[in-house]
Amino acid sequence: MLITDDFLPVPVPESLSATYLVPVKGLPRVGTKSAVAALAGRIADPVHGLARQMLDSPLMSVDTRPIGEFPQLPPDLLAAFGASETQLDRLAAATHLVVVQAEYRPGWPPAHEWAARAVAAAVADSVDGDVVDVFGLQFLDPATALRSLPDDHGRIRLVDWVLVPYSSDAEGLWFTTKGLRRFGLLELQTQGVPDHLTRAWGAVMTGAARRLLREWVDGLSGDDVPAFVPLPVLATVTGHDIAVAYGNPEQHGATAPVLLRLELDPATDPEAESFLTLRPPAGHPGPDGRYYAAACATLFAGIQPDVRYARPGDAMSKAIATARAALGDIRARFVAGQLPRESQLVVKYGLPGEDGPEYVWAGVTSWDVPERIVGVSASDAASDPSVRIGSPVVVEAADVVDWALLDGTGVIEGGWTQAVLDAGERPS
Repeated sequence: MLITDDFLPVPVPESLSATYLVPVKGLPRVGTKSAVAALAGRIADPVHGLARQMLDSPLMSVDTRPIGEFPQLPPDLLAAFGASETQLDRLAAATHLVVVQAEYRPGWPPAHEWAARAVAAAVADSVDGDVVDVFGLQFLDPATALRSLPDDHGRIRLVDWVLVPYSSDAEGLWFTTKGLRRFGLLELQTQGVPDHLTRAWGAVMTGAARRLLREWVDGLSGDDVPAFVPLPVLATVTGHDIAVAYGNPEQHGATAPVLLRLELDPATDPEAESFLTLRPPAGHPGPDGRYYAAACATLFAGIQPDVRYARPGDAMSKAIATARAALGDIRARFVAGQLPRESQLVVKYGLPGEDGPEYVWAGVTSWDVPERIVGVSASDAASDPSVRIGSPVVVEAADVVDWALLDGTGVIEGGWTQAVLDAGERPS
């Protein structure tokens, strides 16, 4: 494995396991295989087949044991992670636990998690009970557990598998993920987040988890499980990452990418966890919290998704002409370092498509010659599979139709085409 200053080697566990519990009063009357067979047509066929195969293999075990054989599940923590009073009452009344456990190698798909959750949901459905996700300390009703499983295309909502709890201290909020270890990846953390960013930074963490999990899975795609997977020290997060993590893949988003530095914080206590810490890029001036606020503003209050086509003579064409006329001036200020501190310059440019040009955004990283702009893509292009979020792009200035300057409050200059969209005039 090539190790450079641009990548962080993250250790890979030898195997992964999943454990789910189904509290029951008395013994289940329906066998596990019959309960799983009853899921036909209710979950995607590949997942149903996977659950049945794992159930028939030594990689999965299903046992029913007296509840007294297990340490008591902490009701306070279960309640903190969403358990209802009714669910806690059913747990208190249970006499037995159906224990579903599965193991699998690191990689994709995470067969241990998908199969174990499917089997546990089938058992819970047959006894009109609940599923307890031991890793996440979450109660799931059978319908919720089944909805969280992959669809026919293998897609999941990451928020159904990764939580983002937080706590506060004198320095601000401390965010962590809880769920990435299901896939073998270390959990993420961020410290010193301003209090007013509670919801926004939770979404950013989820988007970062989605981005890094994709890198992690790519590193595990070979036949052999490596000892380490190199992750980029500078992680790129966009609004599209967040949208996909929340189950909205059609929202490509047009926000500029946000960069976060990845640091490995190994545990000093054998009982404690190691983390991957998200921090501002090296050299960022000012406190970390200021950068987090600017990042949230870029992702949530910046440029919104734009239209793809414009007709001559309308307001959009005038907006494009205005932006192009100001390109020389904004380049001169960019090259001279005269743009406001903590601001980011982005450009919108056209890509050829079968039905006309597709307009995408890119964050500018250098602009040495007037005719050519170097940057990173802020969205996945539908017309060009090589243009992906965070990938390097070279943009011809002649193809630019708009530009915008973003800071912690959103668009502070430019963005003429976005102004047309915000005014409600959409080209036909």
